[in-house]
Amino acid sequence: MSKKVCHPMTRNLSRIVAALRRSGRSDWFALVAAFALSTACVPGEQKVVDTRPLGTLDDIFALQERDDLNVLFILIDTLRADRLSSYGHDRKTSPRIDALAESGVRFSRHLSQSSWTKSSMASMWTGLYPNRSRILLSRHALPEAAVLPAEIFRDAGYRTTGIFRNGWVARNFGFSQGFEIYMMPRPPREIVRQSSGDPAKLAASDGDAIRAATGFLRAHEMEQWFMYVHLLDIHQYISDEASAIFGTSYSDIYDNAILATDSLIGHLLDELDGRGLRERTIVVVASDHGEAFGEHDKDGHAYDVYGEVTEVPFVISLPFRLEPGVVVDSPSENVDIWPTLFELIGLSGLEDPDGASLLPAIESAMTGEPSPDEGSLSFAHLEEKWGRLEEGSSPMVSVTKDDWRLIYKSSAESPQLFNKKSDPGEAKNIATQHEDVVAALQAEVDAYLEQDEAPWPEEDLSVELDEMELNQLRALGYGIR
Repeated sequence: MSKKVCHPMTRNLSRIVAALRRSGRSDWFALVAAFALSTACVPGEQKVVDTRPLGTLDDIFALQERDDLNVLFILIDTLRADRLSSYGHDRKTSPRIDALAESGVRFSRHLSQSSWTKSSMASMWTGLYPNRSRILLSRHALPEAAVLPAEIFRDAGYRTTGIFRNGWVARNFGFSQGFEIYMMPRPPREIVRQSSGDPAKLAASDGDAIRAATGFLRAHEMEQWFMYVHLLDIHQYISDEASAIFGTSYSDIYDNAILATDSLIGHLLDELDGRGLRERTIVVVASDHGEAFGEHDKDGHAYDVYGEVTEVPFVISLPFRLEPGVVVDSPSENVDIWPTLFELIGLSGLEDPDGASLLPAIESAMTGEPSPDEGSLSFAHLEEKWGRLEEGSSPMVSVTKDDWRLIYKSSAESPQLFNKKSDPGEAKNIATQHEDVVAALQAEVDAYLEQDEAPWPEEDLSVELDEMELNQLRALGYGIR
């Protein structure tokens, strides 16, 4: 992102501007400070100045002893990992996210648990694989008995706010538990007044979500907080004029949308910096699933569990810089996210999760010791008939171990096997050449499908959706019937 390189004193000046505005002092004082801020900056290269102190592995372990930490959890809907520069994309789609990764922790082999938002997010929040969370169909909802991260934060005294734009994580599906504020953002009033009833103008955007998030920061910056911001513009292929630089094909427009979303995230990070909050905030970037562009004869997502729709980014930015940034190459999953974060900050964790803390993997990456996670299993699961209200079960499951990935479809005659090291795009099915590997991994899938006990009592998790709710979800491209 193009940004001025400023003298370190500008950080204090930006705080002065913010303080003057909050105190109600006249605009003259703010203008004087703003002038000083502008004159302290000179045009520079495309570089973001990072004034956080340097940190070490000892500082990471010491985070759990602090009582001033905030958590900003940014969920970027429909973001596949390989479209970010920091994950190897040859286009500069993500300068602000890349900067977080370059001075933080990036997990290079990270998987989501489904290619459909509700099932994936249920697994992320509970730390349970889909077969145990039981969020498999469009009508399913999390029960009140499920303990979600926001409840843990609330009970620990944090202010909790969720700002979401995808209807699959709405209140009626149980995702609001523990949030003091849980809202879908709206466009500014002046836009609504000028809309003349035009649905396109009435619809919110990620910009509205970022405005809501900055409003929360202004109201609660002196408190300890957890904020979840769920962005959707990439799902809808929305960009702005400044970001529309890569072309006009669907794949190009997707990259344009990533760049636009990255810029919006930059605004939120700048707000944190301007308020002096970065040095006591853990910033997390994650995604629920990826997006296909014809790799396995499909476009979009929620059709299968191949890599293009399940390989997603996971980045943790700490209150201090790591130089160099840490790259964790051992496998990780979305079910690991909250066990990791809760161990980082020293809070009690989720109930009986399938995921595990990745702190040992981070330590191994920083010390050069062998990773404890090599040889572990990773699962993704999609109910093929998730959107059909009247039909029975037809699971599709992927299991990954080391360089192998098996794709099992109950509707197919035989599973597919891929070697991720030699064939990262999963283009060549080699199941017939490695029958022993297929048998071993198929046994793991069978065992996975038998593990269906959640840590809460079984109950009816069905939610009746009215036609308006169904149409809102269909507008996102989901084929609910």
